[in-house]
Amino acid sequence: MKLVISILAIVLSCAGTLSAQNATKKPNIIIFFTDDQGYQDVGVFGSPLIKTPHLDKMAAEGIKFTDFYAASSVCSPSRAALLTGAYPPRVGVPKVLWPNLPGGLNSQEFTIADMLKTKGYATACVGKWHLGDEAQYLPTVQGFDSYYGIPFSNDMSVNPKSKVSKQILFREGMTIDSLREKKWRGRKVPLMRQDEVIEYPVDQTTLTKRYTEEAVSFIKENKDTPFFLYVAQTMPHVPLYASPNFKGKSARGLYGDVIEEIDWSMGEILKTLETLGIDNNTLVVFTSDNGPWNLKNGNGGSALPLRGHKFETLEGGMRVPMIAQWKGKIKAGSVIDEVASTIDLLPTIAYLTDAELSDKPIDGKNIWTLLSGNETAKSPHIKTGFYYYKDTILEAVRKGDWKLRITEEGVALYNLKKDISESNNVAISNPKIVRKLKKMMEKFDADLKENQHKYN
Repeated sequence: MKLVISILAIVLSCAGTLSAQNATKKPNIIIFFTDDQGYQDVGVFGSPLIKTPHLDKMAAEGIKFTDFYAASSVCSPSRAALLTGAYPPRVGVPKVLWPNLPGGLNSQEFTIADMLKTKGYATACVGKWHLGDEAQYLPTVQGFDSYYGIPFSNDMSVNPKSKVSKQILFREGMTIDSLREKKWRGRKVPLMRQDEVIEYPVDQTTLTKRYTEEAVSFIKENKDTPFFLYVAQTMPHVPLYASPNFKGKSARGLYGDVIEEIDWSMGEILKTLETLGIDNNTLVVFTSDNGPWNLKNGNGGSALPLRGHKFETLEGGMRVPMIAQWKGKIKAGSVIDEVASTIDLLPTIAYLTDAELSDKPIDGKNIWTLLSGNETAKSPHIKTGFYYYKDTILEAVRKGDWKLRITEEGVALYNLKKDISESNNVAISNPKIVRKLKKMMEKFDADLKENQHKYN
């Protein structure tokens, strides 16, 4: 009997230890970031033709945000904001960056990856970077242990000064000499691992699949330690490419093929988490970097019912689909219509991982009360407002249901709750609201310019 009691005590002690370890284990973080995907281009956001069963299931088992914003309507600024929790002009990346030109996200910036490294996380960036292609700006000096992807948009060219792997695969008749030439070759982009070009030009029909394989491999290798995985898909930025398994399969043409392959990619990642038994300790966020191209050839996405597209501070340029899942932590089937943004991910992740924030000012807020599915919670931006920058120019602010937009075309005021499509300008009939919001914009913009991040 004593032996039985002793064995039982040991078992209970071990169970208690495991329980305590699970209770204190840091959550894994996955951010899945698409490129130029429209607000409507997911089944649960109303796409009539594109099938996204994995994202739809993710929303059913997690949460959908209807009023979620990228911090810019173009690539580089949006990515800088996501990783730093600050509006793009504050961190010195207000415009799109180009190959072989100066500029990038300063390595002294404190990214999500930098922050999580302080808590012992393994970190990986897979996919499109677009925050500087020189060595001083690459992911491996921005907090990421590993990088696999293309350094900028897939319609760009190669930086002739790039570091090249000894085992590089040249395709389409390219050589080291042609890579080193300064001649512009649009749509011939390099694939990199760490800081070296390993394939030039990359076979873009395989990118979504290869990114997925890389992401799944990283998850499996780090299943027993906390990890941060940033998957930045190249698609559906134009030119569009889909693998043979998806090309010609969607009712929405090539654009639909691309989105359906992206949905498959998200499904493979979620399946891996479930198979490994770590889906209940992993926060997964899916969203887009900005709205869709305004293309007439069918290769652009849809922002309906929003007005506007990429490059614009209209809702269609910056309001994006967002779905998140964390089994057991996020209330399944939740729908949140409060304002939130990619800039909120860094401070929210800091809260969830007990990580310290930088001493530099940021603009994001902790949105865990919203993200957990608390439908009575209010946006932390309700007091401060959410701001829409185009390059370094502040063009709009949203406070609650009201949005004021001031451009060369004039002053426009919209009640987004009543007029999601920004079709009814009510500025003339609401002068007090216009004055109030304009004053907010002026004050905020002055403060941002006064408190831009400075570097040694």
